[in-house]
Amino acid sequence: MIMRARLETLIDEMLEGQILLDEAISEFEKLYIKKALAKNRQHLSRTATVLGIHRNTLAKRVALYEQQDRNGTRPPKRAAR
Repeated sequence: MIMRARLETLIDEMLEGQILLDEAISEFEKLYIKKALAKNRQHLSRTATVLGIHRNTLAKRVALYEQQDRNGTRPPKRAAR
């Protein structure tokens, strides 16, 4: 229950800061993956298992994040559904 309250507070702050949903999702995913990698000592296969995704998917996302960090770019916008 404490986690939900903290999450709701964070969402309120993001809405007040006019953070778009796509940006919020991208930032959450990036930070979640970085934290999981750190917890698993940068071991891709172990981290992928913990996250429930394929190792290749994780490797591609990590490479994308590294490229974005180097270039100072933001993630691409997702297509509208």
